[in-house]
Amino acid sequence: MDERRNNSRHRVLKAGTIGFGGGAIDCTIRNFSDTGAALEVTSPVGIPDHFTLVVSADRKHRACHVVWRKERRIGVKFE
Repeated sequence: MDERRNNSRHRVLKAGTIGFGGGAIDCTIRNFSDTGAALEVTSPVGIPDHFTLVVSADRKHRACHVVWRKERRIGVKFE
């Protein structure tokens, strides 16, 4: 598979929350870099294209937009 990212991602296993419009969905952060992440979710249905990712362990908030969606994963780029 060709690597198309500018920055390599590091494998992680961290709890996160996708926050949007007063709602929130739990997720697992599977890999992470300075520019984006891959998130594992129960279902990507209903998750908007733009949201805030809260990394529970770090208590950091990152504005994101969705780059790709698969059955149980979402790839995001940080804004």
